[in-house]
Amino acid sequence: MDDARRIRVSRFLSLVLRHRPDKIGLKLDAAGWAGVEELLRQLAIHGHALDRDNLEQVVARCDKQRFVFDREGTHIRAVQGHSRDIELGYTPTEPPDELYHGTAERFVAAIRREGLRKMQRHHVHLSPDRDTATRVGARRGPAVILRVDAAAMRRDGHTFFVADNGVWLTDAVPPQYLAFPCET
Repeated sequence: MDDARRIRVSRFLSLVLRHRPDKIGLKLDAAGWAGVEELLRQLAIHGHALDRDNLEQVVARCDKQRFVFDREGTHIRAVQGHSRDIELGYTPTEPPDELYHGTAERFVAAIRREGLRKMQRHHVHLSPDRDTATRVGARRGPAVILRVDAAAMRRDGHTFFVADNGVWLTDAVPPQYLAFPCET
């Protein structure tokens, strides 16, 4: 599978496994898992045919590690980023002292006022390092990198989780915990 097709498939899987399983008639369980065979069958029925080998390639080569197979390899889910009611089962985890968030300049004024909000997702997504935050923020133009004082948030009672792909998750980041912008 060439890189362009792999990226298209990855984006479509993100849509289906995070937000719109109904788009292809797929059912997710309470933890967001879908049967691999059912996913492949529904993709084919809806004009997005993919074989098991190509699905494994998409999962393995996704630079953001968006998807994970269960231990048996019979089920797949998105690691984080769901807009649906999903119980991911992550355990609260002590974060590093600092985390980062990449965003576009046009969102900075609202973030200064309101902090980082989860919007339609389950959590705010934070990066463990500036490079990752830069890549995330650059999806919508030049990135502005914000530093999050995760140590202070934790001391003040905020809970953090870390997804299987290393993305840090929390319910919100109030503005007092943010540095605008972080030096790169």
